[in-house]
Amino acid sequence: MTLLKVEALDCRYGLLQAVRGVSFEVAAGETVALIGANGAGKTTLLRAVAGAHRPHGGRVVFDGVDITTLPAHRRVALGIALVPEGRRLFPSLTVEENLRVAASPRRHGRWNMETVLEVFPLLRARRHTAAAKLSGGEQQAVAIGRALMSNPQLLLLDEVSLGLAPVVVEAVYRALAGILNEGATVLLVEQDLTRALGVAGRVVCMLEGRVVLEGPARALDRDRVVSAYFGLRRPA
Repeated sequence: MTLLKVEALDCRYGLLQAVRGVSFEVAAGETVALIGANGAGKTTLLRAVAGAHRPHGGRVVFDGVDITTLPAHRRVALGIALVPEGRRLFPSLTVEENLRVAASPRRHGRWNMETVLEVFPLLRARRHTAAAKLSGGEQQAVAIGRALMSNPQLLLLDEVSLGLAPVVVEAVYRALAGILNEGATVLLVEQDLTRALGVAGRVVCMLEGRVVLEGPARALDRDRVVSAYFGLRRPA
C-alpha cells in the first residue's frame, strides 16, 4: 500500500529552483534512501514533505490525503515526523524534556519514553542532562527519539551521519536497524552511499533538483549509482 506519493513537485527559493518535477512513492513499511551530492535538492524535498517548505507546484499525498497545503504541525498529527539536518534540539532542556515535548496524546503506538531509551540505551544515563552538553552522537539519538515519540507512520531522516565520527555513525545505525525492524516507514536522506544502500530497500538519486535514477537497492549496480550521484553520465 502506498503511504506517501510525491507528484511533480517543484520547490523554489526565490528565483532558485531547488526541486524540479520530482515524483516518487513510498510504500508502507518501506525504507527509501534519497541520495545525491550537496545541492541536489534532497533536504528541500524532505522539508516539503514535512511541511517546512511550501512547494511552488505539484502535490504531496499522504495515506490517500492531499496534504500539499497543510502546515507542519497538522502533518505531525497525521503521522509524519522529521529529524532535521543539524538536529535542532532545545539546548537548555534535558534529554527527557526534549523527548517529552514531542509526545502526542492523540497518537498511540509502540513509542514512549521507555521504548525510546531501550533503542538508545546510551541516553538512559544522560536523561537529566541538558542537550547542549551532549556529544554529537547523543544529540542525534535524542533527535531521532524525539521524532519517534510522536508515533509516526512516516519517519523522515535528514543526514543522520553528518558531522559524526565513524564509530558514532555505526552506533546510530545499529539503533536505526532496530527501528527499521519494527516495520517503520522511512524516507532517509544520506550522503554516505554505503550506509544508504545498506539500509534501504529502494534508492532515489537526485541531481540538480531532478530524479536521475530510481530502483531497488539490491538491483542497482554501484558504479551506476555513483555515476548518477555525481552526474558523470546518464544512467542507462
